[in-house]
Amino acid sequence: MQPKVIAFYLPQYHEIPENNKWWGKGFTDWVNVKKAKPLFIGHYQPREPLNDNYYDLSDVNVMKWQAKLAKKCGIYGFCYYHYWFHGKLLLEKPLENMLRDKDVDIPFCLSWANEPWARTWDGKDTDILMPQEYGGKEDWKKHFEYLVKFFKDDRYIKINNKPMLLIYRTGNIPNVNEMVNYWRELAINYSFDGIYLAETLNGFQDKVFVKNSSAVVEFEPNYTLRIYNKNKIKYIFHRIRNKYYKLRSKSPTLIMDYDLMWKMILNKEPAKFGNRKTFIGGYVGWDNTPRKKEKGAVHINFDIDKFKRYFQQLVNKAAIYKSDFIFINAWNEWAEGAYLEPDKKYKYKILEIIRDSLKELKDLD
Repeated sequence: MQPKVIAFYLPQYHEIPENNKWWGKGFTDWVNVKKAKPLFIGHYQPREPLNDNYYDLSDVNVMKWQAKLAKKCGIYGFCYYHYWFHGKLLLEKPLENMLRDKDVDIPFCLSWANEPWARTWDGKDTDILMPQEYGGKEDWKKHFEYLVKFFKDDRYIKINNKPMLLIYRTGNIPNVNEMVNYWRELAINYSFDGIYLAETLNGFQDKVFVKNSSAVVEFEPNYTLRIYNKNKIKYIFHRIRNKYYKLRSKSPTLIMDYDLMWKMILNKEPAKFGNRKTFIGGYVGWDNTPRKKEKGAVHINFDIDKFKRYFQQLVNKAAIYKSDFIFINAWNEWAEGAYLEPDKKYKYKILEIIRDSLKELKDLD
């Protein structure tokens, strides 16, 4: 079976009034990316997009370019982050532009990133900029009626006539089962056969909270770090390695070995929750010091040949375990060092690895 690669996509690279107020006029994540500094010897910062392509996602032509490049290199679709705060939308402009313009030619789905926005950038409930409130049926209906505009699009990813919707933290939602059941009813009223709800497994939750969800998505590397930290031996090893690397430099807070991280991802069996499908995940790299500076985390010892080897193994793992999709983190998380887009150092090599790895598997079928 040929798994399809879906890349998480951050629709952040354009100005919005709220970010201008909170962070200063003209703020996007490019500000963090450009200001990044190397914190130790060999630390690859700042990351620079190829041809200085610090794009503005309010221009739909950027999304057309991204979609064309992604499809050319074997990416099946994008999973766009969606932000809804009790009726308040944020970062919605690129998605709405894409919805109006069919020339953004790529399958897509949405992931409701249902965390409060905090000044700490980590989703914790401290120094809250935009609280996350869930309301009741009135808000649920309003939210669904916004989402259904996307569900009805021919490009939207559907499974058995059910639009696939990810929720990042289902465990945060009071009455989540009542909400999801109500959404299923509304979906049927719109001639769908329900909602294909996928719960995200990540650094905050490693179990399901919705009784009748259809699937889980392993969000890497956060999910694997969470479950391995529960294992005392692995946790001690992780801490020893972290301590060793901290002796070599004064910062950042956490330094993780890229090889160790990928071996943990590849060696664990996919999550299993009853009859739910499990969609495995992978990642390119990790370095969120552009956002968090010395409080950030870096996965060191990355090189292009390692990514090639590990991604090929991930594709084989997906085929063995019949994972219909591989969710990769991410298309454009530049401030977390998790991006597929071409940069000045590696150019198109990462995307070419994905294309070639999928082609090799297809040739074996």
